[in-house]
Amino acid sequence: MIPLTMAGEGVELSIEMIRGRDDTRRHLEELGLVVGEHVSVVTSLAGNLILQVKDSRIALDRGLCARIMVSI
Repeated sequence: MIPLTMAGEGVELSIEMIRGRDDTRRHLEELGLVVGEHVSVVTSLAGNLILQVKDSRIALDRGLCARIMVSI
């Protein structure tokens, strides 16, 4: 498992774990970032990531992305 911040662009990844407080995890779940979901990094801008989740694109800051642990 690696943090999402270390993932390369265009690779489909699976969310394995989300670290952080309950309110942080709940916020990410509301955005569609749940354990078992597939996600890919579209691009990285100034340390922030744009993610493809289901049929949506989501922009997250580096701090939140570091809490999301993924595997290939």
